[in-house]
Amino acid sequence: MSTFDNPFDPDRNLRAGCVCGQHQSAAEHEQASALRCDPVESEEKRYEGVVASAVMRAMFPQDVARRAFLKSVGASTALAALSQFFPIKTATEVFADTGTPEKKDLKVGFIPITCATPIIMAAPLGFYSKHGLNVDVVKTAGWAVIRDKTINKEYDAAHMLAPMPIAISLGLGANAIPFTVPAIENINGQGITLAMKHKDKRDPKDWKGMKFAIPFDYSMHNYLLRYYLAENGIDPDTDVQLRSVPPPEMVANLRADNIDGFLAPDNICQRAIYDGVGFMHLLSKEIWDGHPCCSFAASKEFITTAPNSFAALTRAIVDATAYASKAENRKQIAEAIAPANYINAPVTVLEQVLTGTYADGLGGVKTDAKRVDFDPFPWQSFAVWMLTQMKRWGQIKGDVDYKAVAEQVYLATDTKKLMTEMGLSPPESAYKSFAVMGKTFDPTKPDDYVASFKIRKAS
Repeated sequence: MSTFDNPFDPDRNLRAGCVCGQHQSAAEHEQASALRCDPVESEEKRYEGVVASAVMRAMFPQDVARRAFLKSVGASTALAALSQFFPIKTATEVFADTGTPEKKDLKVGFIPITCATPIIMAAPLGFYSKHGLNVDVVKTAGWAVIRDKTINKEYDAAHMLAPMPIAISLGLGANAIPFTVPAIENINGQGITLAMKHKDKRDPKDWKGMKFAIPFDYSMHNYLLRYYLAENGIDPDTDVQLRSVPPPEMVANLRADNIDGFLAPDNICQRAIYDGVGFMHLLSKEIWDGHPCCSFAASKEFITTAPNSFAALTRAIVDATAYASKAENRKQIAEAIAPANYINAPVTVLEQVLTGTYADGLGGVKTDAKRVDFDPFPWQSFAVWMLTQMKRWGQIKGDVDYKAVAEQVYLATDTKKLMTEMGLSPPESAYKSFAVMGKTFDPTKPDDYVASFKIRKAS
């Protein structure tokens, strides 16, 4: 369920699960239904949809009750009834309007990959200026650099890997500083690419001794590759080598035979195919469909000292994410983010990633509209899953208060307060279950989940 879908459609599901009953998950249902991008009449309508989604989630915790209500009275009557006791129009106006930013000139760091699309495109397409901000989006060489520059306040906010704000908040790899994730940058959008010499070596059980690149230790790339290897009987700590390599350097390392493959952001995968040095083994959505990839992150200090600037930034990102979520805009976005000061990649490479019709490097052309997608809601269950993998692979030891950490970093207290002040009702629950390689994750039983894996580091 996208944040931008129509909450007054009784056939839409506001939570996990397939609405037609023919698919195991909502993701499968949506894939079967192809990319659904109904045109939005106006920006006001889009804001109203975002507000109404939040209200409907709060009022109807169970989709069954919401569907029954909508089918009994109809969408128009439901909207009128809802508006009698919740000022949706007023809330929409408040959401669309923000106070004067305390700081208008901001720097936002990003890594040149398609995951940063909403942050990057918000500049050339005017979403930051629309909200009264002068944002300098700064291309940055690697994740450790972007972490350090954000911690040192050279950047006001930044594009980060989804687990990075959790790691920073816990003091993993840096001093512990409270960070927050007001928005997920993208979902899916990664893949496992292998060197051409391995095109006949498709069974992961045959990968012992191989060298793989990942962009950062605290990344979904690391956790998904480890998960995939372990499910195929390969211990990622003893049977293969995992090396942290900045995404822009991965294709060169593959070409130079320094590595056998990588799990990387999609445009890096597609660039290896475009250059003829690699092929797509699988998309990361084949491991976990709908997984988070990157995030939009800011320190708690920035949010509390410049709340209006933070609100304006968040609105710009929500605007940009809504625009990026629509298939008809993807080609324009590919052209906007391709220049050297942004991603510096051929437009055709970015189009293949963003449209989902792509060469696989083995002579085939595949189509998957959800190869990369954009939905900003920062589910706290995503954070709990990342914490289970940090514990599974020895990055954190001892007891973990999963819920407390997830709620501190994802949809943080200050963000909830901001939403309340805007007249919004945050979702009643920010937790949902999902499946990774067919194994169901219950966010209420994280320790049982960690203990269920045969391959893991001893705690």
